[in-house]
Amino acid sequence: MVQRGDTAAIERFVRTPDSISVDLTIKMQGRFVYVAHTLPDLSIDRVVIQYFMANAPASAPPAWTSLLTLQGDDIIAEIGGGAQKQIQRWKTAVGAVMLPALSVTAVEQLTMKQRRASEAMNLAVFATSGGITAMASVTPLGNDSIIVAALGTESRLSVDRVGHILGGSTPTSGMTISRVAEEVASKLALARPDYSAPPDATYVAEEVKLPGPAGTTLGGTMTLPRGVSSPVPVVVTITGSGQQDRDEFIPIAGGFRPFRQVADVLSNRGIAVLRLDDRGIGSSNGNPMTSTSADFADDIRAAVTYLQSRREIDPSRIALVGHSEGAIIAPMVAANDKRIKALVLLAGPADNGRKIIEYQQRYSIDHDAAIAADTRRATYRMAAATLDSAAAMNPWLKFFLSYAPDSTARKVKVPVLILQGAADRQVPAEQAEKLGAAIRAGGNRDVTVRVFPGLNHLFIADAEGNPANYSRLTSNQVDEAVLGAIADWLGEKLRTEGSKSPRSM
Repeated sequence: MVQRGDTAAIERFVRTPDSISVDLTIKMQGRFVYVAHTLPDLSIDRVVIQYFMANAPASAPPAWTSLLTLQGDDIIAEIGGGAQKQIQRWKTAVGAVMLPALSVTAVEQLTMKQRRASEAMNLAVFATSGGITAMASVTPLGNDSIIVAALGTESRLSVDRVGHILGGSTPTSGMTISRVAEEVASKLALARPDYSAPPDATYVAEEVKLPGPAGTTLGGTMTLPRGVSSPVPVVVTITGSGQQDRDEFIPIAGGFRPFRQVADVLSNRGIAVLRLDDRGIGSSNGNPMTSTSADFADDIRAAVTYLQSRREIDPSRIALVGHSEGAIIAPMVAANDKRIKALVLLAGPADNGRKIIEYQQRYSIDHDAAIAADTRRATYRMAAATLDSAAAMNPWLKFFLSYAPDSTARKVKVPVLILQGAADRQVPAEQAEKLGAAIRAGGNRDVTVRVFPGLNHLFIADAEGNPANYSRLTSNQVDEAVLGAIADWLGEKLRTEGSKSPRSM
């Protein structure tokens, strides 16, 4: 699977009359290995999925294992094993086809069903990654192509006479799919990301590794301004929820790398930037499956300690820039760490995670054309029940649902810049003022709040802001006004000089 010239995923599979075995590696997300039992009608009634972290050695055990079984209109999920085993139950539709995320092999079950039926089909599918049941349409276009519309995406696929997928594309995400022979597949590999500085940059990019909490190692990139003799101020970036690399890479519009842009504009203005891979990603180890936001805050404290040991860095001018969950973590650190000079909080919530996720669920349900209006209340209840069930086995989610960012915000005494997109549908725009009010309530008067019209949660131009449509975005660039606001404010608070404007990378 290639997205705008970059190999995004490689899927290898073996198909037998009653099973499919799949090994799927997704760039920056890790490796999924699953075995599905298939029925004569090509539906899937049982699948075992194992997940391996992105930087795990070949000999490492899976980070988690789940067994999903279709029983009538129920999906029974057993996650983990032994004393750690958790049971979840989701309602679905009889005969629903289970679809592991990004698996073309699973989608091939749908195209094979269509070829056997010889007519267009509408059928239920169950997304194993989110516990969502939806209707999929499978529409033939002549003898050699099929359109599959499911879970908010539409793919145009080339198929053979029995429905094997030979290739295709998902236009909204810019993804193309190619089926290759085994001898070609054996030579495929995902390229390592390039974190080097642009040729014309006025800074250098250095690969770093530093000791993290509990014996972990954190890896990342530090950009240092060239030709500066005195110690320079520094910013540590903190990514949003989900395990991401140091750039906060998200595979939309050819690859969204907001922290690469932040590092570029700041280091061209004389501010060093340290951006780190999250636990279990890239050059960082540690187990994110057992970690919470509080643990990730410890990672940032370790980064601050490391920066104090660098002679190029002024230890009295250290700032944090956090996006989304990162904007929850940054105040955790600054509330009781006098080494922090300033905070920039991008799209951060003031309310606890339960309120934020309930908002996200309601927005998603209300804007899903496949969900009838008279069934929305029942869908709300089902989504809430699924959330509680997931929290029972997920330490990060359990912490996130109950943690109150506004309580910690009241303890922050350093200057704070809060930026928000008015079209944000993941953290609603009113959270910015609420977060600012909480910080001011603790006696801090150096708080600036700015809300940018027409920008979404990623600070990309997007008037609607619906996360379900991110794959259709044509830009992967943070708005220049946002980058300028960050650079100007930090330049003032950290007392630096420089006038270079933000640029695209």
